[in-house]
Amino acid sequence: MAVFGFLILTSLCIAGREALTLSDCGAYGRRPELTDISVVCGTSAIDLAIQICPAVYTGYNETLLILNHIWDNVDCQGTLDTSVVPPVLRFSFPIREGNACGSNFMTTSAPGTGIFSDFSNIQSVNVSGVVRSYDPTIGTITYNAELKYYYSCAYPLEYLINNTQVDVSASSTALKDNNGSFISTLSMALYEDVNYTTPLVVPSVGIELRTNIYVQVVASNLTSQYFVLLDRCYASVSAQPSNSTFFNLFVSCSTDQLTTMLENGDSQKARFYFPAFRFIEQQNEAISTYYLHCITRLCERSTCSTFKQCNRKKRSVQTTIFQDGITEPSLLTMPIITRAEKPLVPKEEALSGGQSNDKSASVGLGIAVAVLIVIGVVAILMAASFYRKLKRLS
Repeated sequence: MAVFGFLILTSLCIAGREALTLSDCGAYGRRPELTDISVVCGTSAIDLAIQICPAVYTGYNETLLILNHIWDNVDCQGTLDTSVVPPVLRFSFPIREGNACGSNFMTTSAPGTGIFSDFSNIQSVNVSGVVRSYDPTIGTITYNAELKYYYSCAYPLEYLINNTQVDVSASSTALKDNNGSFISTLSMALYEDVNYTTPLVVPSVGIELRTNIYVQVVASNLTSQYFVLLDRCYASVSAQPSNSTFFNLFVSCSTDQLTTMLENGDSQKARFYFPAFRFIEQQNEAISTYYLHCITRLCERSTCSTFKQCNRKKRSVQTTIFQDGITEPSLLTMPIITRAEKPLVPKEEALSGGQSNDKSASVGLGIAVAVLIVIGVVAILMAASFYRKLKRLS
């Protein structure tokens, strides 16, 4: 929080030119406020923008606002931007431990809730720091207020992956915690070969059953300190699987016997494959469609091995009904279309075919009855003739 006091204005030379003065700022030359800093929590960097005129009003300039006490790194110094109104001092630094301009990294864990309720350990990382004013006054007292601009970005490390666009969440509230998201760096794709070189193109008639489907989840443009770990992947009849039949391909260490994990938690990509199947409730459909979802964890490289262990709540891998409502985050889905082993007869043809069969059966029955009647008449006539011959002989 900024600390305010009695102010005295100064005019300083910056890099051989005149610094912004109070007259340059006009109406924006005022006392500092809590909204003077905006924070954008990006996927690879954090961007700060601090209104410079309140700092000038307080007695400072852009060279006297220091990020996390770092003086000797040019990449950590602010850049004055007078092309916007009001003018701002911008800081931009990467989200990498050891190279984030002195930012603090704190990873916290808590039991999962909602769609993550199966997991007992859901992590978030908080990146925080402060831009402080440096008072150049020499002497016993000063009339300049100390300025502190705190920033904090919280990033969840668990995501539900699908194919719809998710915007990175950011905020412009000064000196308060902001939320960010790495989900825009994550993508899921299907391939038709174990080398993951040929994307799977699903034909309009669907994939043949038992065809291997190779799945890859990749983190791109993400700081190298995090690896991709799939916690759970499942298929559902509905793209929005609320109250929909679903089937777990794997949940943590519980894996369906036909699902094969190739790579997980060892790099910024995870890979597995499974044979194409169909839901029993779609067995009367010539072509059936279901959707693939993956709950993905970003874990620090040194801790990924911990999450590979069986750390989920007990739930059997089976087909059941999904009851949890999913509203956040937005679902990202990968459709899979399968076809039956043999083409099914359309309903209209089935009905007309059934009627034709009924007519054929009726005609056949009539012919059979007529033949039996003829045979009966012939038998009676032969019996009568035989009886007459016996009577004459007697």
